[in-house]
Amino acid sequence: MGELVNRGESAIVPEVFYKQVSSILNAARDKAYTAVNFAMVEAYWEIGKSIVDEQGGEERAAYGEALIAGLSRRLTADFGRGFGIANLRNMRQFFLAFPIRDALRSELSWTHYRLLMRVENENAREFYMQEAVKSQWSTRQLERQINSFFYERLLSSKNKEQV
Repeated sequence: MGELVNRGESAIVPEVFYKQVSSILNAARDKAYTAVNFAMVEAYWEIGKSIVDEQGGEERAAYGEALIAGLSRRLTADFGRGFGIANLRNMRQFFLAFPIRDALRSELSWTHYRLLMRVENENAREFYMQEAVKSQWSTRQLERQINSFFYERLLSSKNKEQV
């Protein structure tokens, strides 16, 4: 039996037991948060795809802007914040930057993906995405690595080794 703690509650609960149960609840909360977050990432990808499909090409750019503005007004009225013109453009860009839905990683948040979309080089974007998952980078860590050209520096050092 573990150390007993009495904090004025009617029952005395062993501290080790309490920590075990607490750990189970925290793990379930983390799992639920990740699932909900990824469901929204997938929804944003689907919205981006729908916008691209509806716009049907660059020759209809004026229609595309009007479409996004109108969609923003209606979604904001029905679903609240988060569907401004800039965010809908981000969703559109998200689909264009990550056209294969199955390649999306559930470990990454929408903020991670918004940072990754700014990386123009596809190889660098893929590298940062894989590294963010493998190393469990926060969005701040990912942003710091992108802004410090970590991929390019790593590539440069590997090229020097080969010479």
